[in-house]
Order: sequence, then C-alpha cells, then structure tokens
Amino acid sequence: MESLKNFVGGEFIAPVNGNYIDNYEPATGKVYCQIPNSDAADVELAVKAAEQAYPIWSGMSNEERSKILVRLSEGIEARMDEFVKAESRDNGKPLSLAAHVDIPRAVSNFHFFATAIIHFASEAHPMTGVGVNYTLRKPLGIVGCISPWNLPLYLFSWKIAPALAAGNCVIAKPSEVTPYTAFLLGEVARDAGMPAGVLNILHGEGGAAGDAIVKHPKIKAISFTGGTKTGEYIARTAAPMFKKLSLELGGKNPNIIFDDCDFKEMMSTTLRSSFANQGQICLCGSRIFVQKGIYEKFKEEFVRKVDATVVSNPEDPNAKLGAMVSKPHLEKVLSYVELAKEEGGTVLTGGTRVELPAPYDGGYYLRPTVIEGLSFDCRTNQEEIFGPVVTITPFETEEEVLMMANSTQYGLSATIWTSDLQRAHRMAEKIDAGIVWINAWLVRDLRTPFGGVKSSGVGREGGWEALRFFTEPKNVFVKY
Repeated sequence: MESLKNFVGGEFIAPVNGNYIDNYEPATGKVYCQIPNSDAADVELAVKAAEQAYPIWSGMSNEERSKILVRLSEGIEARMDEFVKAESRDNGKPLSLAAHVDIPRAVSNFHFFATAIIHFASEAHPMTGVGVNYTLRKPLGIVGCISPWNLPLYLFSWKIAPALAAGNCVIAKPSEVTPYTAFLLGEVARDAGMPAGVLNILHGEGGAAGDAIVKHPKIKAISFTGGTKTGEYIARTAAPMFKKLSLELGGKNPNIIFDDCDFKEMMSTTLRSSFANQGQICLCGSRIFVQKGIYEKFKEEFVRKVDATVVSNPEDPNAKLGAMVSKPHLEKVLSYVELAKEEGGTVLTGGTRVELPAPYDGGYYLRPTVIEGLSFDCRTNQEEIFGPVVTITPFETEEEVLMMANSTQYGLSATIWTSDLQRAHRMAEKIDAGIVWINAWLVRDLRTPFGGVKSSGVGREGGWEALRFFTEPKNVFVKY
C-alpha cells in the first residue's frame, strides 16, 4: 500500500513522528493509501525551510515568479488525466466532474494569478503643492493555507496561487480526507523549478497539523476554507497573535424562484445547483423557495428529474452523482433526513443509501433528496447539511421570501430566478449574501471578490482582493 509523504524544502519526507492515517476511497469504502499524520514538529521543519527560501522567492521580480507559476499550471495540465483520476478516487466525485471542473479550474487558478501579479498596481495620492504619497505592497513572509475536502485541488490552488504570486512562502495543509492531488502538486512544483522551501505541503489532521500552522508565531496569515466552528476557533486563536485572516466558511444558500422565470433554464440549473458534487459545494442552493403560482408545477417536474438522476461509481460515464466523501459524513447527512421527518417534513424522493454491486458495495452513496413541508426556521432549514439534500418551500411575496432567505446565520451566496429586472436588482441589494447570481449559478470570474457575510466568513478571495490580502501595504510620502 502506498504511503504519501510531506513535501518540505523541495523534498518528499516522512512525518517526524512516523505516524500515518488511513485514506479511504469513498467509492468502495476501502483504504487505498496512507498519509502522514503530521504535527508541530513537521510544521517547524516547514517554517525553517520557508525562512531559508523567502529571501530568494521574495527577491525575484514579479515576472520571474510569474514564469514559474505558469510552468506549474502547465505541469498540472500536462498530467491532466492523472490528476482527474486521483481527484475522483480521493473524493468520490464522478470522473466527468473532476475532468470538467476541478482540475481545469486548478490550472486556471495558477495561470490567472501568475499573470495577475504582473499587472498588480499600487496607488498614488498627490497632495497639491505639498508632495505625493505612494503605496508599496510587500509580501507578508510565511503564510498558512488550509483547504477543505469538497473541491480539493480547486480550493487548494485558489489559496496557494495568489500567496505565491505575491512573493510569500507557503505552508499548506490539504484535508486529510482528500490528500492525493496535493501530494501530486508537490511533484509538479518541483518540476516547474520552484525554489526549495517556497511551497511546503503537510498532511494530517486539523487538530494537530492544522492547529500547529495556526499557532506558529512565524506564520503571518491564515487562509482557511471549511466549517464555521473551525473558523471560529481559528479566529479566537490567531486574532490575539495579530495574524491576517481570510475565512471562507459555511453556507445555507437560498435559491429563490419567481413565477415569471424562464422555467426550462431554471429547472436545468436548479438540478445542478442543488446536487452538484453530491451537494458538497458551499455554494449549492439547499433551500429552494418557489413562488406559489408555479410551486406545484415545479415540484412535480423537479421531483421527477431528481428521481431519475443516476447515482453510480465515479467511473460510470452515466453517473450524475458519485459517492459521498466519507462514511461519517454520509451518516451525518442521513441524520438530517431523519431530523427533517421529526420536524414534520415529507421526503418526496431520495433520502436512502444506494447499493451498488462489488467492488462498490461498501461505497458511500446516497440518493438525492427533496423534502417539503418544513417551516423556514426549523433546524433542517437553518443548519448546514452539506450533502444532496434540499428543501422546497412556497412563498407569495418578495417581502416574505426575503425574510425567510435572510433568516439563517449564514450569508454566502444566493440565486434569484426572475424576468423582472427591477425585482432582480431589488432582491440582490437586500439579500444577505456575499455573492448573488441572477438567472444563473456558479458563474465565476476570477477577477471578482469571493466570500460571505455573517457566519459565512471574513474577508474576500479572488482577483486583487487575494493579492491585497497576501501583501502588506506601506505608505511612503515624498515632499516636493
């Protein structure tokens, strides 16, 4: 059985403590490799490697760093099939999803920030007759990037790429549930000519390796994507150390459908926005609000299409949904289906495990689930489930649906379906969300700010926002 290694100082090394943890294949439920269970000792090695590399990396011109990052993006692209298979096997998602979304987006992330840094400009503020202020932006030094399991390389690269482009050295920890493409990324970085110690990749559990990254005094910033409770802990721990924080946390996103929408397009997109990646995307619309004029029509067609959705092993070309990421997560999602029943909800379709023939008979498969009849403020409609489970709720007026949509602690994204342009703008302004899609879902321009409000996070990623986060501004005044 293969044992992965940490990537520290340009080399693949075993964890200091010699401990490993099992990595399960969601499609089969079986262990297929082992990963280091790193701790503070490994973080210390990575910090020392980063300290040695920082003068070299930060001393390079933007153009020199850009060339290396472009080569890195090309290195992933050259090994596309290998990365796609690894991501699908590690996460349980269909091969088609990894091939069309996850890995191409990781390539785009590195290429985007490789070129963006060349065009990243500072500001100047002339004072008439007095002098001029100008802003310098310098890298922070050593930064920590901690990413989740749902879009492993996609979100790993989303953090690492701008940090590296800005001139920082990075200590990165992928989720211990989906480590494999991060391991492969170390190989690509080395082959691209990245100096040793610039990018260090540590595997292990959040309570040990992740905690040590957050607490290390020489790590100046933490970029984290994951659960809200973990984000709260990171904020409590890192804030007194005056670290910069970017926290992209949970979501309970509303999908608001007015009766004047383009019904066909809405239905096609709503199937995706509800269940893409087994509903394991923080941007999925898990609360569907439908205006009463089309509620029954929507329910009938939506349930019929969901019921016909193919759940199968990731290599099945017909699979629309694959396996859930882990057995504990599958059990958590199933517990919410039972909770919904206790709260008075009716399961219209799904909510049960899918049994596949060997070798997939031990895999973590779940039928996509649609529930109606719940109050907007029940636990099922307030707490993040993060699986292929949606609720549908009728509404009459804008005011009513805004109240229900804004009732949760979260505020990451929202989707609005309407042909009324004025209504679209009114709703977009009033809804509590960092991202609003009108008549669309998951359309992403890498230049735009990404993040949420309320318990969905602090700060913004993407475009200039990410490069500003990973740099420190310094004002310089020159007298005329």
